[in-house]
Amino acid sequence: MQSSPFFLPAEWAKQCAVQLTWPHADTDWRDILDETTRCYIRMAKAITGREKLIIVTPHSDEVQHLLGKELIAEQMKRTQIIELPTDDTWARDHAFITLLNKEGEARFLDYRFNGWGQKFAASQDNQICRRMSSLADSIGLHGEYVNHLDFVLEGGSIESDGEGTILTTSECLLAPNRNEPLTRQQIEARLMRDFGAKRILWLDHGYLAGDDTDSHIDTLARFCPNNTIAYVQCTDPNDEHYRELHLMEQQLASFRTLSGKPYRLVPLPMAHPEFDAEGSRLPATYANFLIINGAVLMPTYGHPELDSLAAHQLKTAFPEHEIMPLDCRILIEQHGSLHCCTMQFPEIRD
Repeated sequence: MQSSPFFLPAEWAKQCAVQLTWPHADTDWRDILDETTRCYIRMAKAITGREKLIIVTPHSDEVQHLLGKELIAEQMKRTQIIELPTDDTWARDHAFITLLNKEGEARFLDYRFNGWGQKFAASQDNQICRRMSSLADSIGLHGEYVNHLDFVLEGGSIESDGEGTILTTSECLLAPNRNEPLTRQQIEARLMRDFGAKRILWLDHGYLAGDDTDSHIDTLARFCPNNTIAYVQCTDPNDEHYRELHLMEQQLASFRTLSGKPYRLVPLPMAHPEFDAEGSRLPATYANFLIINGAVLMPTYGHPELDSLAAHQLKTAFPEHEIMPLDCRILIEQHGSLHCCTMQFPEIRD
């Protein structure tokens, strides 16, 4: 197989922008829209303090007016609002996956998003990338649009170290209603071809109660600089996650870098159990952080001791980054968190 000159950068590579797909009254956020919008405003403030923000929304004037009252002038200059119809807000899974070559030229890969295996409506979200492609140059996203709509893939299901290794979970990529009848070997070959990757590391254990995504990797284990993996660790034998996360930890310890060395593993605490009104556990996870230029936005869940421990551990994983806590309790009400809501774009050559 001929290797591609394009590769999937690590999330901590220099970025040109982050995308948010804004909540509105026709999404599942309708009953908690005000509080959710305040969380999105906090995300917008943090992102525009360091880089450009691209907002996709069906209500551009409304969002423009709202942010005009919340952001300072310099932050508004870094904000680009695009009016497009949307079903929901999970940009990580419906936005472009961006590749670069060594010259900084970009390819914007558009995969099919089908609501995590046809669990939820996604027809509008699945068209966001195609519709954005006609506007890409005007919003500074210069590159080649590549149609991969024959294959279901969500951005939250893959992690890249920027050096040719992709980390994913077999539970998600082999889940029903995605890419049957493709085998694991065929899916691995497809990922390696599409991303110019040298190898795929498959996690076969680990899950998060309340997660609709079939165990996205960004809820469980994340690549960090210097051959480091930050991962969710469960130390309570009475917790329903204990066995699976212990087996995941063992598998992570067995992985080796391309040079044959063990990864540096940084455990993140298991978030305090949170439940919805019906008593079902919600998918709170400290692994769902977002890396932006010079900082890591870390979700918090209203438990200061655990939030502080998670921040300390992330500082160990990202010693050169500022750790910026951001209250994400409202986001888990719809079974996601901070990383799920966002998608970064690497720095692109004009």
